[in-house]
Amino acid sequence: MGDSGRVPVGIVGASGYGGVQLMRLLLAHPQVEVVYLGGEGSAGKAFAELYPHFTQATDLVIEPVDAAVIAQRCQAVFLSLPNGIACQLAPTLLAQGCKVLDLSADYRFNDLDTYRAWYGGDRNDVAVAETAVYGLPELYRDRIRGANLIGCPGCYPTASLLALAPLLKQGLVVPESVIIDAKSGTSGGGRQAKTHLLLAEADSSVAAYGVARHRHTPEIEQICRDLTGSEMTVQFTPHLMPMVRGILATVYATLRDPGLVREDLLTIYRAVYRTSPWVKVLPGGIYPQTKWACGSNLCYIGIETDERTDRVIIMSAIDNLIKGQAGQAVQCLNLMMDWDETLGLPQLGFYP
Repeated sequence: MGDSGRVPVGIVGASGYGGVQLMRLLLAHPQVEVVYLGGEGSAGKAFAELYPHFTQATDLVIEPVDAAVIAQRCQAVFLSLPNGIACQLAPTLLAQGCKVLDLSADYRFNDLDTYRAWYGGDRNDVAVAETAVYGLPELYRDRIRGANLIGCPGCYPTASLLALAPLLKQGLVVPESVIIDAKSGTSGGGRQAKTHLLLAEADSSVAAYGVARHRHTPEIEQICRDLTGSEMTVQFTPHLMPMVRGILATVYATLRDPGLVREDLLTIYRAVYRTSPWVKVLPGGIYPQTKWACGSNLCYIGIETDERTDRVIIMSAIDNLIKGQAGQAVQCLNLMMDWDETLGLPQLGFYP
């Protein structure tokens, strides 16, 4: 514990969108104290210089990334970094007793061959990677409680898997029929300047990207295989929407039992998520909107069936930067520290 009696935590990669969301959440968290901010290009700058609306909230300065310093000061650290960097820091941090929550893809895969195939790069941390727990609390809550290393899920997999999990757990659909059509706001592309994310490019336009080869596909498939106990492939297509934040995933699948109706599935979903405070299963005929989740750690799920096609349609809406990134990481920290899962997290979104 720190001098304040609260748990000292750090953020590496504090200058990006993930970092600023973490700061907003952690500064308001009753059990933690942010004692370290790390970065490369932003080192030496006050956090409030990068984000002036934090001027009255913190006087912390971003420091060069130093694993020894982090482990000395922090009981837990969030790594909000590009893929391929967390795996260079995590082994040292863990060896010195620091809990690590990685927001990149580095520790999401239990098979590093899959990681290399989709993300590239050399890895020599196989033993460390084997200790990582996939940070989706609604599926792996008990494992997260005992973990020291969390591979926090991507935003698309979070929305998609929360929609899919009850269907796969109960064996309700034909696995090879699963299609995921997902849409994201531009903040999912990060804060670095990119032409396709410019207002003039993205506004008043909707575009698919990463078709048939998006990096989140193997992440989704890995967890689907874990839920079903067998090999499984999905068709996943993401789209960029002219909005800042939010993800809507629409999942289609063929029902094994065409006699199942919407009310049957609502009963099943409510039972599966009865102990999950961050998943809200909506009443029949109400379908989620990204605006409802904006600024919150909630996932809203809507359900429909189509008797003409024998398909189920599940719609899932989250804030990609909160439940899809920083909020979910804080949710995992709450579990790791044996705190209430809802502690320090926003329970209603900003509306309108």
